[in-house]
Amino acid sequence: MPQATATITNVAQAFEVIKEMNLHGFEWSLDYRSHGRTALKMILEGQMRGHIDDYLEELDIRAGVDRRNGSYSRHLLTELGDIELQVPRTRHYSGLKVVRAYARRAPHIDRMILACFVLGVSTRKVAEALLPVLGERISASTVSRVGKQLDEVVEAFHRRPLANRYRVLVFDGVVMARKTGAGAIRRPVLVALGIRPDGKKEIIDFRLAPGESTIAWEAFLNDLYRRGLTGKNVKLIVVDGGGGLLAALPLVYPQIPLQRCWAHKIRNVLNKAKKTDQKPMKLDLHRIMYASNRTRARKAARSFADRWHEIYPKAVKCLRDDLDDLLAFLKFKKHSWR
Repeated sequence: MPQATATITNVAQAFEVIKEMNLHGFEWSLDYRSHGRTALKMILEGQMRGHIDDYLEELDIRAGVDRRNGSYSRHLLTELGDIELQVPRTRHYSGLKVVRAYARRAPHIDRMILACFVLGVSTRKVAEALLPVLGERISASTVSRVGKQLDEVVEAFHRRPLANRYRVLVFDGVVMARKTGAGAIRRPVLVALGIRPDGKKEIIDFRLAPGESTIAWEAFLNDLYRRGLTGKNVKLIVVDGGGGLLAALPLVYPQIPLQRCWAHKIRNVLNKAKKTDQKPMKLDLHRIMYASNRTRARKAARSFADRWHEIYPKAVKCLRDDLDDLLAFLKFKKHSWR
């Protein structure tokens, strides 16, 4: 997953991760969009009802005369898809002001909603950031109400059934930080990504965990399995090499070959060399990674070992230990899948 070592402390940083995911071709699946639309609909309709209540209360204080007059439908096209809103109104006033405020900052608001689903950003933090964009004053009660609305939809999202529609699964983690009186607490988000047969990439689900232990990963993977992600038709699982994940995978998906992440491996190998040697060493690693077949890749690996073993034996061992898993992707004949 892009930016796997990022530390996310607020909504703005979540946007950066989402932006990078978009640049790497990851899509928000239909499940995300559907639950995102539900969340946005609940928030906008709730805010409109609140505006009507405030209007009638203020009118009553001024001894004005008006009354509720039902609602009407209005379609709103968003980045999450089309939403049909029920707009409440009185005889002289409607709650459409909220929709107009949304329309002015639509992409920004949609990304806030996604931040709850994709990265586990606190729904309260999202509510606090969302209200000013909608032209609302921040109050404890409003933040609490919007946060609860988001909580309901996010919880439903994490309980939804999953389909076996992926050819490759990718498991990784993002670190989130939360400030407390005793300092920052860092917690990883365990993330499952999928690549469909058409090559499209999707974010499947995530879970906040106390750490990336075997127990944490096994619980997350078992939950995915129980909800329908059994690994049927999956040809490869891509991992970064964390010990907890590597130990948990055989317990849940024992028959699926592993592909170790080249980006992580290259970084680990280069860390064992002097800076002056890292550039030529990286080129040698790329010759292995971009080889047209397994035979040529192993030949390039032998050349790498011959060149660097005497100077950097630990770097060579780091590569050799996981070479089979690093070359698993070569089972795909189409270059577009490598």
